[in-house]
Amino acid sequence: MPPPSHPPHTTTTHLPAPPPPDRLLALDVFRGITIAAMLLVNNPGSWTHIYPPLQHAAWHGWTPTDLIFPFFLFIVGITTQISLSARRARGATDGELVLQILRRGTVIVLCGLILNAFPFYTWGTVPGIPDATILERIVHRLAHLRFPGVLQRIGIVYILSALLALRTSLRQQIAILITILLGYWALMTLVRVPDSGLLGAELLDKPDMVLSAWLDRLVFGRHLWSSTKTWDPEGILSTLPAIATAMLGGFTAIWLAPRRPLLDRIAGPYVAGWFMMMVGLIWNRAFPINKNLWTSSYVLFTAGMAAVILALCVWLIDVKNIRRWTRPFVIYGTNPLIAFVGSGIMARVIYSMIKVPYEGKQVPLVTWLYHTALATWLPPRAASLAFAIAFVLLWLAVLTLLHRKNIVIKA
Repeated sequence: MPPPSHPPHTTTTHLPAPPPPDRLLALDVFRGITIAAMLLVNNPGSWTHIYPPLQHAAWHGWTPTDLIFPFFLFIVGITTQISLSARRARGATDGELVLQILRRGTVIVLCGLILNAFPFYTWGTVPGIPDATILERIVHRLAHLRFPGVLQRIGIVYILSALLALRTSLRQQIAILITILLGYWALMTLVRVPDSGLLGAELLDKPDMVLSAWLDRLVFGRHLWSSTKTWDPEGILSTLPAIATAMLGGFTAIWLAPRRPLLDRIAGPYVAGWFMMMVGLIWNRAFPINKNLWTSSYVLFTAGMAAVILALCVWLIDVKNIRRWTRPFVIYGTNPLIAFVGSGIMARVIYSMIKVPYEGKQVPLVTWLYHTALATWLPPRAASLAFAIAFVLLWLAVLTLLHRKNIVIKA
């Protein structure tokens, strides 16, 4: 991102001073809630027995599960402002900050690619290759590796939103945000999709025919999400409005800076959050709320809800001083990268790789645990949820051990 034409000292005066420790506690709690919720919805005992709120919306619309990813990007925007402000206060130069941003974002992207590739070979049957050798399994895995992903999007969004926060004024950022939201709406609805010749607005109900799906296939080919094969929920075009989600988090961090009284800092995001939710719901009628497309209405609606929930966390923790419930979420919130990568590797092992005999056939370890330990005495959905809760508690124990040893792994 090239620097603006005006002198460097005018591009960083909008960065707020670091917030007080209590604010950071509320932010860690909010992040911890988000990470714990991610593990809960990503690791059911059975994918065929899930309570509806713990599933993503099939296409248009939303469920509580669809809030998790945008909440995390919103938090990325907040922490980016806080980090840049703190390093600026310690005397870091623009060049040093840019290098830090690029390094950190690249590490996050690489972690995502490694997680996608794990265990770095194709297990089970390799299509078209009976009795495949280990080398053939490795080659097949690389040839079908999914390039996009959640961590990849987080890394890219972090880099771009951080460079914008560093190199542009607040007024410029607001203009960029509006341009992204309106520009993405125009691209997805007013542009004709090349392979069909139809306007995007006519295709919003068809996941594999929208403009973003066409671009994903053009750029990534077969390196897309295996569950869809024709489009990717973390594809190229939908990453653009995801940047707007992080930018809205950055604006929230600026408002929460300690130059205002505490109640004013809470009221601002709370009121703005409800306003954004209302605008998102209105826009939903023309450009439906949709996580997979990351529509502009989805950006406003989810960022608005994130602002409201964060304001409530600050109110409970800093105003009402109700803190006894926060410790598990603080533990989750201080080590999010290890929670994401570690739980992802564990899930790959128990859901796909390790097979055990059950009722005369080989089944994944998680299926055996679900049926033998839980489904014998609980209804199917309750048993599936119980397994997910156990998964969350297991990782809470792991992260608690790291927390006590003061081990924090950051990008």
